[in-house]
Amino acid sequence: MKITTTKLEGVVLIDPKVHGDARGFFTETYHAERYREAGIDVGFVQDNHSRSVRDTLRGLHAQLAHPQAKLLRVVQGRILDVVVDIRRGSSTFGQWVSVELSAKNFRQIFVPIGFAHGFCVLSDMAEVEYKCSDIYDPSRELTLLWNDPAIGIQWPTAEPLLSDKDRNGRTLADCDDDLPLWSGRKA
Repeated sequence: MKITTTKLEGVVLIDPKVHGDARGFFTETYHAERYREAGIDVGFVQDNHSRSVRDTLRGLHAQLAHPQAKLLRVVQGRILDVVVDIRRGSSTFGQWVSVELSAKNFRQIFVPIGFAHGFCVLSDMAEVEYKCSDIYDPSRELTLLWNDPAIGIQWPTAEPLLSDKDRNGRTLADCDDDLPLWSGRKA
């Protein structure tokens, strides 16, 4: 597997080895020891699977009481995956990175604790699977406004399909007291 770092500390892209022939393909989507050797030493406790139609935008989300690291991949279709640094005091606070994940490119993204995450569907339909390092707690979920001008994400659609929760997200400035404090250590 190949690991590519991003400008956000701890957020990495993973390109697994894919073995293909006339029958199809085989790839290892997770191997704890190999990921640990690559610097991703996380105990995952929950797996999620979502299906969404074109222009669906899910996010930007982060867990506060039970912060979650996530390892995401697309099993059908294509998405634009976005990660935002929400660690107060970090040198990259408020900055974001994006990457296209697809069933064809097999690419994964690791999102450490301290980052908000979201994605927008680029294909007619997409299925996303992801591992989480802690349980989901809806009572302490942070939802950032998908189009917060202070963050300035360049989404692929101006009129995404949104849940009420995502439509009514808060700006980064309005969340300051709720945001995690950067510890100066890898998240």
